[in-house]
Amino acid sequence: MKNPKICYRGFVEGRVQGVFFRAETRRQAQKLGLNGWVRNAGDGSVEVLICGGEDPLRQMLAWLQAGPPLAEVEAVSLAPSDCPVPTGFRIVS
Repeated sequence: MKNPKICYRGFVEGRVQGVFFRAETRRQAQKLGLNGWVRNAGDGSVEVLICGGEDPLRQMLAWLQAGPPLAEVEAVSLAPSDCPVPTGFRIVS
């Protein structure tokens, strides 16, 4: 039986815009085989939806705590989500 997809949706706050956060989030998610999306939010944070298996999600959540080298992550607030699971991982506007 295939592992069920678990989804989390929420925000990453701090210096996360203009530091390649979205592109690096997509790259990391694709590397881990996760589905979802990432986008800039109007308040300067980044919003994410990530879906996948338990272990890859745990790795992605740990990565989001630090982000790419130029980012300064202050807070990650994600909650379980029942959003439809997208195919692949993309940057949306």
